[in-house]
Amino acid sequence: MLTSSLVTLALALPFTIAQNLSVPSTWRDPSTSISRSDRVSIARNCINTLTAVLDTDTGSFSGLGYWQDANVLSAMANLDYFTKSTTNRHAVTDSLNAAFGLYTDYDQYGYNDDAMWWATAAYYGYRAYDDPNLLNHAIATWQHVSNYVITASDASSGTQPNKDFPIEGSCDGETTVGGVFWRPSSSDTSVNSITTGLYIALSAYLASTTKNSTYTDAAILSANFIKTTNMNSEDLVLDTIDAQDCTRSSSSWLFTYNSGKYIEGLSVLAFVTGDHSWTSLMLDVVAAATKAPAWEGSDGIITEGADVTEDNDGIGFKAVFIRGLAEAWSRNSGNTALRALIRSYTNVQYNALLDLASNSSSSSTWYSPAWEGPGPTSFIVWGQLAAVDVLVSAVSVNS
Repeated sequence: MLTSSLVTLALALPFTIAQNLSVPSTWRDPSTSISRSDRVSIARNCINTLTAVLDTDTGSFSGLGYWQDANVLSAMANLDYFTKSTTNRHAVTDSLNAAFGLYTDYDQYGYNDDAMWWATAAYYGYRAYDDPNLLNHAIATWQHVSNYVITASDASSGTQPNKDFPIEGSCDGETTVGGVFWRPSSSDTSVNSITTGLYIALSAYLASTTKNSTYTDAAILSANFIKTTNMNSEDLVLDTIDAQDCTRSSSSWLFTYNSGKYIEGLSVLAFVTGDHSWTSLMLDVVAAATKAPAWEGSDGIITEGADVTEDNDGIGFKAVFIRGLAEAWSRNSGNTALRALIRSYTNVQYNALLDLASNSSSSSTWYSPAWEGPGPTSFIVWGQLAAVDVLVSAVSVNS
């Protein structure tokens, strides 16, 4: 018969194995001695190169895509939030207000994930500046995208009121309830993890702010969808499912931002609900995603989105990943192993940017989207986009 201590050990063992939060010895330079004030200056200098190409009348940065614009604004708001400052307030709020005025519910091109990137940026802005107008933008956009979530009733009936095709209530024996359609178009059949992950995170943030259980319930349903239906056996989040026939994107479609946004959403959801199962799942995903051969080598440096010749969506994925890890770090102060892993992983990327992928002019520093280097010979706006969340997160996770 097992003693009580052995029973405890036996119960804990599977989670210990699954959640390997150790820092690999092969990672390149996982610490920094740069002072907080200097880290803040480095992040602000990068932001300054981006605000130099910002049009606050539209919220757009010259050379970037619409969803990428929102992610730069997110990093700007988060740096102010971390440093308790308002340095970027006017640029952020003017841009977010302008875009909301130009595009109904932030939807410029007919993509729910675009709308949610902007709504999440609005929430970060609200969090940083206590601006209720930005909170209202986030809520309005959440309500819009909620029209494209598969409900239990939809799954049961095989129909979705805003789609003109029959849907599957389950795929491979797992429910489609909680999945969020990528596009509002009545004919688009794709349910993907980034739109669903964005919805989870924003729902959880709104639940934490408003204490409204509607948001909590929504976050739980969508978090369960990814957990049961759209993760692989290695705890990495998959990409897309066709709601009409259950066909899937290739299993090799593994992108940092899918796992990163899910980590962020789970971290906030665990905080809101007090349900430790969400924390346990988050730890599984962090342990897997920070050591995924799909997007990094043994040195730990992320290799995804490294195109120096032209901007593409993949350039911005890894920034979202690092931002999600920073949120997990901030919400789990009691888990020293998790925080050490996230700090080390962030510093690996930080030091790669500073040592391998940067080039300084007389007035600013430019970053390459290829974090293993070499540094760029001129300003690459999407290189700055990819770098900015790492520079901002390094301020937070090393404090």
